[in-house]
Amino acid sequence: MYKNVSNQHIIALILLFSSCFFAKSASAQLSSADQHRPEAGLSDYYNKTLTSKGSQSANTAPAATYDGVKSDKQSPESTTDIKTAAKPADADTSWKPVRRLWGYAFGDFYYNAHADASNRGGETNYNGVPTYRNAFQFRRIYLGYDYDINKKFSVEVLLASEPTANTSVSGTTAIFNSDNLGDNKMAFYIKNFALRTRNVWNGTDFVIGEMLTPAFPLLTEKIWGYRSIERTIADFHKTNAYDVGASLQGVFDPATKNFGYNILIGNNSTASLLSAANANTGFYKAFYGDVYAKFLNQTLIFDIYADYMKTAGTTAVVGTQARNMIKGFVAYTTPKITFGIEAYMQKIANGITDGATKTSVNATVEAISIYSKGAIYKDKLGFFARYDSYNPDNDFNSADVYTVNTNLAGYSPYTKEHFITAGLDFTPAKNIHFEPNLWFIQYKDQRDPSTTGYLPDSHVLVYRLTFFFIFGK
Repeated sequence: MYKNVSNQHIIALILLFSSCFFAKSASAQLSSADQHRPEAGLSDYYNKTLTSKGSQSANTAPAATYDGVKSDKQSPESTTDIKTAAKPADADTSWKPVRRLWGYAFGDFYYNAHADASNRGGETNYNGVPTYRNAFQFRRIYLGYDYDINKKFSVEVLLASEPTANTSVSGTTAIFNSDNLGDNKMAFYIKNFALRTRNVWNGTDFVIGEMLTPAFPLLTEKIWGYRSIERTIADFHKTNAYDVGASLQGVFDPATKNFGYNILIGNNSTASLLSAANANTGFYKAFYGDVYAKFLNQTLIFDIYADYMKTAGTTAVVGTQARNMIKGFVAYTTPKITFGIEAYMQKIANGITDGATKTSVNATVEAISIYSKGAIYKDKLGFFARYDSYNPDNDFNSADVYTVNTNLAGYSPYTKEHFITAGLDFTPAKNIHFEPNLWFIQYKDQRDPSTTGYLPDSHVLVYRLTFFFIFGK
């Protein structure tokens, strides 16, 4: 019994001396630190001890505070209040990067009730399609990806497949701006691949790469709203929808975004520089510009667009070729009803050669599009109707014969066009549309009937059930 009591006393003495030694060592460390940092106190020791034992990360606040704790082993000069380590600022959660895969597609079941025997309208989807043909067809498939690198930079990628109903084997179908891939009509090509730098100054982005032009995709096409039915009139007649270059896209009033602009310098060769022999290959550039204004709570919209592009140098026979467009657009748009008018004039310098004088002359295109769309039953059923008039040369001499010099795809000085489309838009769910419609275009030859090559008036009439769906947006 006494032996056990004695052992207990010995153990107690050992613990007592150990604690005194530990306290003495700690006091010595604090005193040494105080010589160099008089304001230091016991809080530093606690913090160091907790950190060394893994009680908290060096980048996080302490789990406990020690305000007001004093050591009874230190002198009054070294005694101080213990303070909590500063808590680092919370991470910015207001910005969330966009990493989005998206796409859409539209097509039809179509029935070609009447075809033009003269096969005019090379720019249309139904050029060369025989009467009574009926088929299911995709007219566009888009697959896009938007990626925010950080707050300042983002990347926009778009793959497109845009087959037409007259696509045939390779070598027999003209290729207009990659719309036709003769040997594989469902293949994708790169339509956009651009780097965007946000806010190079307040309200303005800088974009470089392959991108949409200011001609129609960024504003007027969106207001028309029925690209699934037909392109806008400028797009229909092959104004560049996209190009490789550099652009500034911005607004003059960042707070309200009622007034904006878009300028672009591009190659005028859409997705590539083409062959070394092509006039557009690195020698000439296309200049695009667009300004717009929105009034009455952004229901009344005005837009002015212009472009200029030199397309070929002077030769012994043909002068310098170039073309420029001035286009105006006015729309009144609300969820219930929209009215829009888009018109342009395009000068094609030395675009044709007059057979009578044997000299190259200018051609001036005039075109106008008028449309309306609206809601019959909110979010479920709507309507649309549109009329276009196109005159390829307002100074055409009906007695002359002309040859085409310009490389503007599908251009002919001979044929006036009148286009009509109308239909309904049934939306069973958001981003899903079924659109029964008719598609009609009339061709009228400007030449005198006695002139060699004259073609009688004709038309194309197609009945369609169009389907259109979007995902990821």
